[in-house]
Amino acid sequence: MDSLTHTVIGACIGDAVAGKKMGKKAMLWGALANNLPDIDVVTSLWMSQADSLLAHRGFTHSILFAVLATPLLSWFFHRRFIRHNILFNDWLLLFGSNLFIHIGIDAFTAYGTAWFEPFSHDRVSMNLIFVADLLYTLPFLLVAIILMAISKHHPRRVFWQRFAILLNLIYVGFALRNKIDVDQAARDAFKSQRITTVDYFTTPTPLNNFLWYIVGKTDEGYYLGYRSILDECEVSPMHYVSRNDSLLIPYRDLHEVKQLIRFSEGFYSLSSMDSTVVLNDLRFGQTGGWYKPDAPFVFRYALSENANNDLVIQRGRMEASSGEAIRQILRRISGCPTVQ
Repeated sequence: MDSLTHTVIGACIGDAVAGKKMGKKAMLWGALANNLPDIDVVTSLWMSQADSLLAHRGFTHSILFAVLATPLLSWFFHRRFIRHNILFNDWLLLFGSNLFIHIGIDAFTAYGTAWFEPFSHDRVSMNLIFVADLLYTLPFLLVAIILMAISKHHPRRVFWQRFAILLNLIYVGFALRNKIDVDQAARDAFKSQRITTVDYFTTPTPLNNFLWYIVGKTDEGYYLGYRSILDECEVSPMHYVSRNDSLLIPYRDLHEVKQLIRFSEGFYSLSSMDSTVVLNDLRFGQTGGWYKPDAPFVFRYALSENANNDLVIQRGRMEASSGEAIRQILRRISGCPTVQ
């Protein structure tokens, strides 16, 4: 999830587990603890772009890291603040709950979270919630603001803590129900459109859980489609994208390309853009595929030697979140498309 989400969730958890003893400082420690696994972003300072993509949500997002870091951090902070009469178990609960919740909710997204490092490089991707979802974050943000504003002895603090947790559980249940329905709609569409897939996935589109992105993988390419939870029609005819593996031949043995293919979990395609071969990671969707079936992909990586891929990747993200793209998302969410 995004940093704001981790911050406000950590603040609410910190207040819930240690607020009575630490006061409002528990919110600060909770916010910091919940963001701690993302310290792996510093790898971008010395790693290549491709290696850094795999390093992020790597070992610091593993179960082993959470198990090891929780007692070590708790011991350090217990010793550091021993005069404040805060027990080791209080720190243990604060750090343990935040670290495990961080790696848990990160696995809800499409990016993939390496729970089992260093024993396995497989990543967990539930494709349940988009990495930045306003409806998921907003309740925690509002509750965090309220908890900061009211007295630490206010009798309603417990109510607001439970309120945030309850809304979180309701929203996750809502997302799970949506995923089950969209998965079934995708399977029905593959069958009715006579598409034979070797694998498929569904995942929410940017900033919401109402419009979902469908990718069906075949031997030669992919079928892409979209499904709103308000749709009463079947999934529209899907748009085919060839994998174009032949474009990869000159680059196949490059370490960076191997890392990108591994990062994509096999859902990639090659295309030519401005005379440059581009590797697209299909898991992160298109910049506006819900209204332009042939729209470029959000995550694209130029294979030319001097490409500034950090800029290329950021440009794709900005295009996917443009005003026009968001307006079209809202229009598409309202129901079945009128124009194919």
